[in-house]
Amino acid sequence: MELQIDAIDRKLLRVLQQDSRKSIQELGEAAGLSPSACHRRLKRLEESGLIKGYRAVLDAGRLGFSMQFFIEVSLSSQSEPTLDAFETAVRDIPEVLECHLMAGQSDYILRVTCRDHEDFERLHRRLVARLPGVARVHSNMSIRTVKALSGLPV
Repeated sequence: MELQIDAIDRKLLRVLQQDSRKSIQELGEAAGLSPSACHRRLKRLEESGLIKGYRAVLDAGRLGFSMQFFIEVSLSSQSEPTLDAFETAVRDIPEVLECHLMAGQSDYILRVTCRDHEDFERLHRRLVARLPGVARVHSNMSIRTVKALSGLPV
């Protein structure tokens, strides 16, 4: 069930998505609320599950992860045990940043990060190609990120 939110909630969510380190005072000022009213609204949004958590956005390049790939994976079967086994295994691979079950030519698309070509080869040979039920893998290298996730359009 979708939570009913108003224009003030939307303003708070937009500001939080831009910078979740803002204080309750700063958030309240941005939304035209007192700190106590802002705190109550944030608690309601958190308790409802609309706000799932807070994270730091890291600079992949400065951490040595200079390459990003999108890997299309087709499985040998779309049975529930095969899908479950694949999803369980892929959750244990730290280089897999995202995994999406797809409708279309591929069963899954993975977004992975690597330090260099050798790191990608290791990931491809030792991890992706050995995941349960994998029949076909097609990799695409990202040259440059034009637009990254900056939040939902609230």
